[in-house]
Amino acid sequence: MASYDFLQNYWWFIISLLAGLLVFLMFVQGGQSLIFSLGKDPKNRRMLVNSTGRKWDLTFTTLVTFGGAFFASFPLFYSTSFPGAYWVWMLILLLFVMQAVSYEYQHKQGNVWGSKTYQVALLLNGILAPILIGTAVATFFTGANFSVNAEALTNLGGGSQSVSTWLPYDVPGVGPVQLRGLEAVLNPMNLVFGLAVFFLTRVTALLYFINNITDPEVSRVARKRVPANAICFLVTFLAFLIYALLGKGFAVDPQTSEVYMEPYKYWHNLIQQPALLVALLIGVVLVLYGIGVTVFKKDSTKGIWYHGIGVVVTVTVLFLLAGWNNTSYYPSFGDLQSSLTIRNSSSSQYTLNTMMYVSFLIPFVLGYIIYVWRKMDFHKINESEMAKDEKY
Repeated sequence: MASYDFLQNYWWFIISLLAGLLVFLMFVQGGQSLIFSLGKDPKNRRMLVNSTGRKWDLTFTTLVTFGGAFFASFPLFYSTSFPGAYWVWMLILLLFVMQAVSYEYQHKQGNVWGSKTYQVALLLNGILAPILIGTAVATFFTGANFSVNAEALTNLGGGSQSVSTWLPYDVPGVGPVQLRGLEAVLNPMNLVFGLAVFFLTRVTALLYFINNITDPEVSRVARKRVPANAICFLVTFLAFLIYALLGKGFAVDPQTSEVYMEPYKYWHNLIQQPALLVALLIGVVLVLYGIGVTVFKKDSTKGIWYHGIGVVVTVTVLFLLAGWNNTSYYPSFGDLQSSLTIRNSSSSQYTLNTMMYVSFLIPFVLGYIIYVWRKMDFHKINESEMAKDEKY
């Protein structure tokens, strides 16, 4: 059986990798946010919806896999965040339900709402879901407002004690208010990261449309939109990255498990783990190269692949910075010692070890996704292909 320390680090890597894949596949949300600005007429909008409609279930499946893996490997995070930050997670869930319903029913017979109503729902999912998910993930660096009941964790006899409690947030001029996770949007840096994820999904979507749709007008307009969205992404992403690297981070004493604030903690994580620094630089370069080759080489349609790999690598590194090297991945600013780490929130050694063998199937799952992707993209989206595909 592998050591407990290895298994905890291993499963945080798996969670981080799934997060990277999820953010890349959220180009579907980015594409939905462009339905009306990129699709100037019903024909073009139908192309955009068909293009993202072929892939939306891959994004949703990855989201479910990410959530399931997180729950199985670090259950204390789930028992803390989901009942506590209730309204944030319910809004995200509602947005994804709206997405599924919209793709399924917008062209069904008997649709009394009209296809445009469902396209507006897709637009809302495309704008709000990345911002809310990005805002929630930013709390891995800025902290959330909860307290963990240590007695309940060690109470093997059962009872009705709650493991964790979401604390009231002190709103200036109002007083303590129970916001259930919505206080995350009151932190400007959380919103900055949420906007970074939003603009990243739009950039990835534009590169995807250029590769996936052969309509000259859609391609021309998409290329025109790449620079502005890329600049917005870079400004917001770099602002948050600089804030995280140069600010205080939530460090953990490996001997006493005490959580304390350490200046430049995430910068120290990069320096003390050179492999992550190299991976971050490679990821950023690939992201920029995918954008640059699309902007400056007018006949290039392959920017999505350089960019996509870069996104996966960069997001994976950000998650590893939040959890590895004696760092609290889900810190509490309401009760610092309640902060969650990969040490105090993981499943048992036996559970993690058993799941490790199951995780060896991940390459086969990725292979299946690649196979399905290639089959769906065997014929690119164009007017004639769209006429054959009446699903979306």
